[in-house]
Amino acid sequence: MKKIAVVGTGYVGLVTGTCLAETGNKVICVDIDENKINKLKKGTVTIYEPQLDVLFERNLKQGRLHFTTNLEEAILQSELIFLALPTPPGEDGSADLSYILGVADQLGYLIKDDYKIIIDKSTVPVGTAEKVHKALAANAKGEFDVVSNPEFLREGFAVEDFMKPDRVVIGTSSNRARKIMEELYLPFVRQGNPILFMDERSAELTKYAANSFLATKISFMNEVANLCELIGADVDMVRIGIGSDERIGKRFLFPGIGYGGSCFPKDVQALVKSAGEANYDFQILDAVMQVNETQKSILVPKIKAHFNGNLKGKHFAMWGLSFKPDTDDIREAPALYIIDALLAEGATVTAFDPEGMDNVKKLGKKIKFAPNPYEALENSDALVICTEWSVFRNPDFSEMASKIASKTIFDGRNLYSVDQMKKLGFAYYSIGRKAIRKSKP
Repeated sequence: MKKIAVVGTGYVGLVTGTCLAETGNKVICVDIDENKINKLKKGTVTIYEPQLDVLFERNLKQGRLHFTTNLEEAILQSELIFLALPTPPGEDGSADLSYILGVADQLGYLIKDDYKIIIDKSTVPVGTAEKVHKALAANAKGEFDVVSNPEFLREGFAVEDFMKPDRVVIGTSSNRARKIMEELYLPFVRQGNPILFMDERSAELTKYAANSFLATKISFMNEVANLCELIGADVDMVRIGIGSDERIGKRFLFPGIGYGGSCFPKDVQALVKSAGEANYDFQILDAVMQVNETQKSILVPKIKAHFNGNLKGKHFAMWGLSFKPDTDDIREAPALYIIDALLAEGATVTAFDPEGMDNVKKLGKKIKFAPNPYEALENSDALVICTEWSVFRNPDFSEMASKIASKTIFDGRNLYSVDQMKKLGFAYYSIGRKAIRKSKP
């Protein structure tokens, strides 16, 4: 049993703290947000993530998971201190380390006698471990090590990813820290998946490189999809054809309206910025970002063309607001870009999302919200699908046809079969596949 503090109770911090408690450790999570901490103490999970509520409730009841706003209280009783703090992108694309370095400065005064391991769990640029070490060393009187331990959590699968990781990456030059970190993670890799030890800088770069490569696969496939539409090919067939090559793999090859969320956009941007600081022009990732920016609104020209270039007075239903299913995260969600474009053209929007509506409401978007998918369709001229939630995959097409005035669907996630939509009499536009066009309104 390890005594652990997790500083930051956002997405990464709450998942990390809860899952570490699940393997018998004593975990205390710290946050400056008193309102959030009070909710967590009372048993309210403050983010939406499948399976997290079950583990959270169990460990809270069994006394292994605790919450506080008192940083000193948490640090003095812990040996391992995870930093799970935000690293938002700055105006120039670089990761903002002010939260991490600010906490590191405070921690220095609290490292007095017992040995501590400070663990960077946040996604941080190369060289951050050294900066954290320097900030701590300025005031610390006791022994400590700084370790880079990047997270590889997929929103919607974060609990599964933490409890059964493909790999655990640990960057440290300290044998003492290495032994303790190995003991901590052994319960999570009993099936034989590796714990990969490396230097701190390599660990930091591994996280950025992994996310940037996945983002590259997505943008590449979206480019292929756009080409398919121009030359009359079917992207579904192409995807299956190349995905069967084991060197390529079938994951992250589904075309759509671009990637979003808290990781890919800022991590790609931060890696490009880091490369620039090293006088290296990362041309591939520049292209990835450009393609993704265009892809987010790829449906808008199709919508305008279908309605003869005039969207003023048109009313659209929108299914999906979060950047992906099984999360309430709307950061960099393509739906937001499409909403802004439709509103700018004089259209109106009523949206439904199983989890993301409250977060969009906080943005003050001038749209309406519906309690279920079918009420969102009332009096609509067309449906725009932005997120591939399971509830949208097998809908009542008869009810949809009765509510959508022009029986038109713009599907940004390729949820339905083109042949099926043709048989049902819908005008149907998707990504990288043949469009079904009916007479224009």
